[in-house]
Amino acid sequence: MGRDDHNKQSNGKNTLPQTPKNLKIEPGRVKEELASEFAEIGDKALKGLNKSTQYLTKVRYPKH
Repeated sequence: MGRDDHNKQSNGKNTLPQTPKNLKIEPGRVKEELASEFAEIGDKALKGLNKSTQYLTKVRYPKH
């Protein structure tokens, strides 16, 4: 009549997800991998900045 005291553990409750072997990085290459990821993010940011700068230049200094 009260609460259900059945404490059944669900599947995978105490486990962490596993990384596939083909996606694992060697410990010595972690810094290299992070550097390449940050470089990629920086490149995307610069492309966006260049586009907005080009737009502002066209708006502020239109060719006559």
